[in-house]
Amino acid sequence: MRALGLVLLAVMGLSGCVQTVGPAPEQQRPASASVSQAARVAARNFIDVVETVEPVAEQECRRVAPGANCDFQIVIDDRPGMPPNAFQTLDAQGRPVVAFTIGLIAEARNVDELAFVMGHEAAHHIAGHIDRQREAAAAGAVIFAGLATLTGADERGVRAAQDLGAAVGARSYSKEFELEADHLGTIIAKRAGYDPLRGAEFFTRIPDPGNRFLGTHPPNARRIQVVRETVAAL
Repeated sequence: MRALGLVLLAVMGLSGCVQTVGPAPEQQRPASASVSQAARVAARNFIDVVETVEPVAEQECRRVAPGANCDFQIVIDDRPGMPPNAFQTLDAQGRPVVAFTIGLIAEARNVDELAFVMGHEAAHHIAGHIDRQREAAAAGAVIFAGLATLTGADERGVRAAQDLGAAVGARSYSKEFELEADHLGTIIAKRAGYDPLRGAEFFTRIPDPGNRFLGTHPPNARRIQVVRETVAAL
């Protein structure tokens, strides 16, 4: 219910994006009404996807990670100026949270894209990526600090090495985690009744990160390939 309430707030936020100075000319009113209608459609689509995908994600979570907290909370990040984005985190009680910015909800072209993104973010939790990233960061900090100590670094140098090691460790498996989430997210979206291939078209409209060393995301083409391979295997 909280997710649906937040969506209603998002509708008002999206509807208020059109601003005019002084009275709007008669010919501009249809455009303003069109934007308001588009915002309502986007919010309705989001509600439908949440109600359909969340139970499937919970079911998949209990199947793949029976010991995990699978009670997903879907929220909207309505902070001003946030770009189109979605992310997964944990609340203070360890409950998995999947957050969408208003920009992403507005930019999604269809329910399949929303479903794929939601499945992808839920998959991060199911695969335990937050804990695995923390472990990699801790290991990187220990290794880099040890190397700094062996080279005779002072306390400040060791702390700097720890910070660098943690950053490198956290990024070491980021691309692998994204591809794992694409794979499992595809399964979730498909089992919820959506078209993951159509949903993955979202990748064709976002900047391609390429294959940078220690980059956080794999190339878009590789991600689309994973979606296709997963769908073919289902």
